[in-house]
Order: sequence, then C-alpha cells, then structure tokens
Amino acid sequence: NIDFIEEPTNYKEISEKLTSSLNLCSRNWVYNQYDSMVGTINMSTNSPSDSAIVNLKGTEKSLFMTVDCNSKYVHADPKIGAMIAVSEAARNIVCSGGKPLAITNCLNFGNPYNPEVYWQFVNVIKGMKEACEKFNTPVTGGNVSFYNQTASNNSEVPVFPTPTIGMIGLGDKRNIMSLDFKGKSDLIYLIGETRNDIGSSEYLQSSHNIRLSSVPYFNLEEEYMVQTIVSDLIKNNLIQSAHDISEGGLFINLLESSMSLNLGFDITTSSELRKDAFLFGESQSRIVVSVSEIHEDKFLDFMKKNNSNFSLLGHVTKGEIRIDDEVFGDIDKYKSIYNTSFSKFIDS
Repeated sequence: NIDFIEEPTNYKEISEKLTSSLNLCSRNWVYNQYDSMVGTINMSTNSPSDSAIVNLKGTEKSLFMTVDCNSKYVHADPKIGAMIAVSEAARNIVCSGGKPLAITNCLNFGNPYNPEVYWQFVNVIKGMKEACEKFNTPVTGGNVSFYNQTASNNSEVPVFPTPTIGMIGLGDKRNIMSLDFKGKSDLIYLIGETRNDIGSSEYLQSSHNIRLSSVPYFNLEEEYMVQTIVSDLIKNNLIQSAHDISEGGLFINLLESSMSLNLGFDITTSSELRKDAFLFGESQSRIVVSVSEIHEDKFLDFMKKNNSNFSLLGHVTKGEIRIDDEVFGDIDKYKSIYNTSFSKFIDS
C-alpha cells in the first residue's frame, strides 16, 4: 500500500541513486567491446531508439528488433507480467517507427512439479497469448527452460519467472524515430496516464528495500490505444522523439532522452499524485514525446481530435535539470553517473 511508504525528503539524492542502479544504468561497457555498426546495417548507432533498427538494403523498409522482460512484474502477477513483457516489446518497436510483427520467447522457470511454479507457467502462457492476440504478433518459436533454481535451507528457491520476449517489426525508413530530445525549447508531452503507483518499481526496491510488491498498473486496451496514437503521430511527422516509460519511471526516461545531445529538461509534477509516484513509478502504457514549437498547434489538434489522454510536462533545456522549479543539477553529472556505474561495479 503506497500510503504506508514514507515519501522522500531529498529527491535529488534519490534521483542520483536511481541513475547509478545496476538495473537501470548504461551497459555500454559491454556493448562497446563489440561491432556496434554490424556491417553498416545498424541504423540506430548515432541516434538512440527504443529498439534496434536494421537497414534492409535495397528497400525502403527497416527491420526493428527488441528483447524485453521484467521478472519482478511477472513474479508479482504472472499473467499481467507476461502481458506487460509483450506490450513493452511492442511499445519499443512502435516508438522507433515500426509495426510489431511477431515474437519468439525464452521461458525461464523453476521446477514445474512445484505447484506454484506450474501455476506461474500456466498464467504466463495465458497472459502472453492474450497480449499477442491484441497486437497480432504470432509466436513463431521459442524455448522453455525449467529447473532454474537453487537450494537454500533444504528447500527449492526458483528464479523469478522470466518469460523473455523477443519481438521483430517492420517499418518505412522515412518513419524512423529516435528517443533523444532534439533542441532547446521543444515541448515535452506525456501520452497516457500516470497513476499513484510505485508497485514493483526499482525505486521501491533501491530506496525502501522492498523487493516484493504488487504489479504496476496495466490495462491492455489503454496500452493498445497509446501505441496506436504514437504510431500515427510518427507517420504524420508531428513529434521529434518518442521514448516509452519503463524501469526507473519518468525521471530515467527523461534522462535517457537528454543525454545524447547533452540537453536537459524543466518539468512540473502533478499536484494530484505523490511526487515519488509521478517521477519514479512504473505504471504502464505511457510514452514521452517531444514536440517542436512550430508543430505544437498541429500536435494539439491531432490529440484532441483523437480524444487522447495526454499532458504537458515541460520543455527541453540547454542542459539544466529542473523539477518543480528546483534545480537537480546538470545533465553532465547524471550522464557520468549513468555511463560509468556499471564499469565501476565490474572493476570493484
């Protein structure tokens, strides 16, 4: 119950701690050791996007690929957690300008003769099926891995159920969309609705030491509508960037969009929600987009015409991070924390 969780008194400290979290920070220490260009077919090398984009040479099309799963969500509610895994994969492809086509999976569980593990497995299949039918993404293949567990105090301790989803999509190269903010004074909008929810969030675990909690808010119909709206916005050239909110919540989302071009953001939180839920909650079906000032009127007309749920968060800055008129620091500081925390952990 969120009412039993004490609100932070120092949000800047929480923000820096989340940025350094091993579950959220950059893994560039790993992938920079490999060929990121992949024979010049990688179209997301210079401008980051929510999914990998592969150039299909000799055509007007690109292939989109992503892998997703949050095992904390699935452990909290296997059916909803599996639906979220499929939905976030689709969301990543849509935010990059593609259309989801199909999935494969890698289903990781403990001993299936354990009734609870088997119950998790059954409900994961049900959730995956329901979400795949909604997004029209058939399961083209996959594998199941059981008996992933250890022994502790003479009892089995299974891994958190982890139905990893690999999804591909297809799209027009002209509609490729990156996640990075493009320029100072661009408007930042949130599409979807933020709930007073911090369930299964990285914030709840890292700042309050609560590892087990309820699954974050999710509604499949809302998810589908948000993705449809963003896809249409991209096709109509009404937005500058698109980035989905996932682990770490809105704050991490905004940081990731700011770092590529060393920009910042100035936003105002909602008076109707707890500030920690607004900034760090992981309620689903939300996408942040940036809009140039010259396209704002067209953007607003489009959103109102489609009766969409959206709100203005603030605007892009030259590099300062400001929340509710409080300066949280400069993007350079957060960028350093984000990019070096993993390598420091490896070297320690």
